[in-house]
Amino acid sequence: MSEDHTHVQEFFGARAANWDRKFPEDGPAFATAVAEFGLRPGDRVLDAGCGTGRALTPLRAAVGPAGIVLGADVTAGMLAAAQRAGRGAEGELLLADVTRLPVRDGALDAVFAAGLIAHLPDPEANLRELARVVRPGGRLALFHPIGRAALAARHGRELTPEDLRAESNLGPLLTRSGWEMTSYADEDTRFLVLAARHP
Repeated sequence: MSEDHTHVQEFFGARAANWDRKFPEDGPAFATAVAEFGLRPGDRVLDAGCGTGRALTPLRAAVGPAGIVLGADVTAGMLAAAQRAGRGAEGELLLADVTRLPVRDGALDAVFAAGLIAHLPDPEANLRELARVVRPGGRLALFHPIGRAALAARHGRELTPEDLRAESNLGPLLTRSGWEMTSYADEDTRFLVLAARHP
């Protein structure tokens, strides 16, 4: 396992038990983002880097009983917190690295990724891996419950032109990774980018 992944596991593992209590107001933002994602009943969707599974309930509601919901995370403590919260009933939880998914090519209709992009060790290659598991024309949502400026302020940082999530950086990155950005929203109360898998 790479040093990046060990760091991610240590960071989130130490915070898993209290994660939902720390950010209790995020639930409605997840539901709104999933609604905007436009999933259909019967769709097969992956929550990549699912953490405590806050997106799993709205994802299950969107795809219905005929759909497939997978939640993958590299941190066992986060998946355990998802189970304790009862979210394991909404989909199948996988202890898996989203940079090397145990999913066959084109098996999914969509990938939802909340707060993931900042933690990817090699964003272009890792977004290409997400594209690999999605059928042509399938969709990607990159989400965070607060926008870039609010998140930077929370961490005591300034926004810089090099910020990966800036529209001018993220659009070309997605294109190089097999996606086409279809919408970009960066507001105080949410960050939501939608993209479609190149045919």
